[in-house]
Amino acid sequence: MRDNKLMNAMGSVGRRRDEELGPNSDIGNKLRALYGAVQEEGIPPKLLELLDRLDEAEQRAAKPPTD
Repeated sequence: MRDNKLMNAMGSVGRRRDEELGPNSDIGNKLRALYGAVQEEGIPPKLLELLDRLDEAEQRAAKPPTD
């Protein structure tokens, strides 16, 4: 049950390596596809906002107090 698009995109060396691995190559191909899709997702705006607030808090904490 190999993904034909993925297999066509791979060179002959990649296919040969996959054939040597047997069923594990199918698992690897599916994991690569899944993680690739996750990588392409954007970072949620709420998380970016929280990271900005954390950066600001760290910068404030690093500044010496002014009297």
